[in-house]
Amino acid sequence: MSETAIVSEDVRAMIARLIAFDTTSRNSNLDLIHDVRDYLKGLGVDSHLSFDDEGGKANLYATLGPSDRGGIALSGHTDVVPVDGQDWTGDPFEVSERDGRLYGRGTCDMKSFIAIALAYAPRFLERGLKTPIHYCLSYDEEVGCKGVPRMLDFLTAQPVKPIGCIVGEPTDMKVITGHKGKLSCRAHVKGFEAHSSLAPKAVNAVQAAARAVARLADMAARKTAEGPFDQDYDIPHTTVHVGTIQGGTALNIVPADCSFEFEFRCLPEDDPHALLAEVQGYACDELEPAMRAIAPGTGFTWETMSSFPGLDIANDSDIVTLVKALAGANATGKVAFGTEAGLFNDRGIPAVICGPGSIEQAHKPDEFVALDQVALCVRFMDRLLERVGEP
Repeated sequence: MSETAIVSEDVRAMIARLIAFDTTSRNSNLDLIHDVRDYLKGLGVDSHLSFDDEGGKANLYATLGPSDRGGIALSGHTDVVPVDGQDWTGDPFEVSERDGRLYGRGTCDMKSFIAIALAYAPRFLERGLKTPIHYCLSYDEEVGCKGVPRMLDFLTAQPVKPIGCIVGEPTDMKVITGHKGKLSCRAHVKGFEAHSSLAPKAVNAVQAAARAVARLADMAARKTAEGPFDQDYDIPHTTVHVGTIQGGTALNIVPADCSFEFEFRCLPEDDPHALLAEVQGYACDELEPAMRAIAPGTGFTWETMSSFPGLDIANDSDIVTLVKALAGANATGKVAFGTEAGLFNDRGIPAVICGPGSIEQAHKPDEFVALDQVALCVRFMDRLLERVGEP
């Protein structure tokens, strides 16, 4: 029997079912969450929903099996990135199969893992569980892991919480024990406008921003040259990156406003807040005194856009040992992209990343997951069933 032949119709159907919901991060995910809630309710399983401030998005947490002991959490985010401007050959929200692949937005990142886990709910319940399985479905991961902290607030307040978590981001079913953390920020520079012929009497917001951006570039070069380093990562050091800058209205007007966005992607031993303090200190000590000598009230303001911690879990921890056995793997690795695993780990729930698909396919037009990857994840769930099921 081929590997793909073990991908049963209920698994395929559940993948198609979840892909059909357009849960782009700017949209509500409630239709999907309510559908999963009702699916689990039909199996006799209750769910707890935790909402965002507006009530338009929600996380879902549900437990299969005994409630008096901690079990294994299967975690994934329900939101996907936009398809705007991408050249798709078919409907992004309708699964199509060709050449041994399932195409659709989220097939790789990361609804296939969620779908396989949910498709196994009847199997888990029919077998009976000595160790519970917890489903953790979150919102707004793609815009900075903003949703899962609400669920973690609920979980950590419970008398019993999961003893470990598997985050099913696409890793080619490899066991990942580390990823970088991220801090992204927006800086706004307030200058003092004047005709360009009077430039010395004005405060040029674009030029002040440019000097701060140059300082960030210097910091990036320092990290590249001096580290710290971890050769398990494809980029073995912390990175500093400026992604956008906007300012000015016309060449003959000294600009009064400028803003730029930047990020730190840090090795777990690097502190992104210390790096932020460094560039803020440079602006405060070196740039703002000269700006305010010309026009009081000018200067920099700073806004944190998103933040999540890195992950660095020991290879000999119980959850890593378990996931290696489930994946049939001896080796572990680390990835540069961030996940919710670091947040689980920081809340005392040890987490590992392992899921079907390649990050190389994520966020692209004609996103896909290979059926042989789905098959590997099915085998993973089969082994998990054997571990947690009643004899």
